[in-house]
This record gives sequence, C-alpha cells and structure tokens, in this order.
Amino acid sequence: MLKKITVEQLSVGMHLKEFCGSWMEHPFWRTGFVLVDPKDIETILASSIKEVWVDVSKGLDVPLGQEAISEAESEAQVEEQLKQAVEEKRELAPVSMGVEIERATKICFQSKQAVISMFQEARMGKAVDTGGARQLVEEISDSVARNPGALISLARLKTVDDYTYMHSVAMCAMMVGLAKQLGLDESQVRLAGMAGLMHDLGKALMPMEVLNKPGKLTDAEFNIIKTHPVEGHRMLLTGRDADPMVLDVCLHHHEKVDGSGYPKGLKADEISLFAKMGAVCDVYDAITSNRPYKSGWDPAESLRKMAEWANGHFDGKVFQAFVKSLGIYPIGSLVKLTSGRLGVVVEQTGKSLTTPSVKVFFSTKSNLRIVPEVIDLSLPGATEKIISREDPAKWRFSDLNELWSGLNKAPW
Repeated sequence: MLKKITVEQLSVGMHLKEFCGSWMEHPFWRTGFVLVDPKDIETILASSIKEVWVDVSKGLDVPLGQEAISEAESEAQVEEQLKQAVEEKRELAPVSMGVEIERATKICFQSKQAVISMFQEARMGKAVDTGGARQLVEEISDSVARNPGALISLARLKTVDDYTYMHSVAMCAMMVGLAKQLGLDESQVRLAGMAGLMHDLGKALMPMEVLNKPGKLTDAEFNIIKTHPVEGHRMLLTGRDADPMVLDVCLHHHEKVDGSGYPKGLKADEISLFAKMGAVCDVYDAITSNRPYKSGWDPAESLRKMAEWANGHFDGKVFQAFVKSLGIYPIGSLVKLTSGRLGVVVEQTGKSLTTPSVKVFFSTKSNLRIVPEVIDLSLPGATEKIISREDPAKWRFSDLNELWSGLNKAPW
C-alpha cells in the first residue's frame, strides 16, 4: 500500500517511495529507500518539498491517530499522478542563452551533487538503480530542449577536482542534444541521456590517486583505468531497470570504428549507434575540459582535431551530427571577424553553422580591448564574417568564460 503524507509525518523506518515535486526541489538523487538517519528527515524538512509517497508494505506506517492525505493501490497509480504533476510544470519553449544560463546553473549544481551521491553509493557496494536518476535526466533534457547550448557549455567549466562528476552531467546533456540531432524519438532521447549519465559509473571503483593523477599514466595505471567500462557494466547489472542500451554504452563507449578501442576491440558495425554517440561525446568533453595534466582545448579547435581523427575513431555520420548539434564554432570559441575584431561565440543562431552570435571585445588593429558588443552574424544586414579560429593560449585572455557565460568560474 502506498500513502501520500506530509513531510512532518515522516519518521525513521518509513520507506520513502517518491517526492511530490520537481527533482530540483528535493535533496536526494533518488528515492525508493528506507529512512534510517534522522538527519535525512531534517534535510527533507528544510527543503521546499511538502508531501511524499511512502510504501507501508516495505516500511513503517503512519502512527495511529494520523491520517494520510491519500492512498494508492499500485505504483502505476503513483507514477501517473507524479507524471501529470511534472508535465504541468515542464517548460520547453525555446529561450535565449542568457535566460537559460541561470536555470542551467542550478541544474548543473544539483546534478553534480546527485552524481557524487551515486558514485559514493557505488563505492560502498550498493546497487545503482537507474530509475532513481530518471528525473535528473528529464531536467537536463528539458534544459537542452529550451536552449541546446546553455547547459552543455556550462558543464565544460568544470574544475579539475570535479571533472569525473561533471563529465557525467556534460555527457548526459550532449547525448540528449546528439540524439535530437539524429532524429531519435523521445524515449530514445531520454535513454541516450541516461546512458551519458551512467557511462563512467565504473570510475567509482578506480583508485583516486590514478584517476586524478596530475601527470601521464604509466602503462600499468592505464590498464587499471581501462577496466572502468567493465566494472560500470557489472554494477549496473546488479541494480534494477538498467536498459540494455544504457548497459551497452557503459561497456562500449571507448570502442573505435577501426577496432583499436577497448574493452572488446569492436569495429565499425559491431558497435551500436548509441555507443558510437557515447564515444564522440566522451572525447569532446575530455579534450575541452581542464584535466589534472593539461588545460582544455578551445571548442572549435577541438572539433577540428576530432575531424582529423574521425576515420579511425568515430562513425562519420554520428560525428557530422555531433558538429551540427554544437555548431562549427561552439559556444566559448574564440574567433576573428573580417573587421579584425576578436570575439567569443555566445550562441548558435540556428540559421547556419558558420553564423553564430559573437561577443566582440578586442581590436587586433589597435591591440586594445573594446566595449563588448554582441553581433548576430546570421542577420540579413550583417557585414561581418568569421575568418578564423583563434588560439586562446596565444592571446591569454583570462575572462573568456566570463564573457560568454556571465560567470567568472564554475558556481559548483
């Protein structure tokens, strides 16, 4: 029997089935567990959540003399009620980068905390329930629907210390964007996002001194890291509801079309579409992010490098779709315009891969900073064009990320 109660009625020993509210409002990455720590109840009371569903067949009932708000005979009834409530609150209308940045920042923060909790539970040997991360994937997917570039670009601002966790968040967002670009249906888009979120779960079992080593790995250390797809796959199998596609991406996202990848050395058509998607997204996020042993590359330069590797590493059609999903000049790319001014790409316009909106801020003619100005290169009257990518390391601008995001550092 499932009962809806107020959070004030919660007590240790109750089986918490679901929170009534947005995933962004509640303090845990998952539900479906027995409350054993009074601090967990304090955390719930401090949140904006007012009501929850508890399963009295798996935990304590409400005390005598207290009544539940409502009851349900089956999980399906609860799922339907929660689904309807979420659908009523979902906002999917397209918005500008500036509008979505604030919301995407909150999603990134909450998602990072969720992934940290997920990894901690995996390290302790607890089964990972992918169903518990469903709402997390939906929040990220909805953000990508409102503005494809905001969350994907923000997730690139990860620090060295939180790379492993934010990489999972970035992968979820990029897999969603790529799935949409490939024309996959909504259920496949969600599964792609779940696969991105779970793909590196095996790293929870990797030695931290190897995972965060500030220099090049030895052959022995790399062999340890190469076990993470198999370990992650094994952990997902011990949980509930892991979709075969999510399992496949976890196990095969390091395979390459020329057969030089791992763990199986699969080639071309032996690799599934979703694993090919995972391979592209994984490499892009890795090379554009700051790592213990190197600084991230410029987004546009990263795509150029990946294009050079495409024949051996990636499926051609998948890589082309990935470029279309980000733009030839992804958000954050440093470019030079025909006027000689330098700018940073702040948003894709959707009209052409070569005509994004650019915030110009530097004149190469005077070699001086200028008042920042956003130019939409796709407008009919636009007189400027991008003539080249520029290397940020050469110019040493310290505020590139702040120029396109409005943030001087990752707020998580």
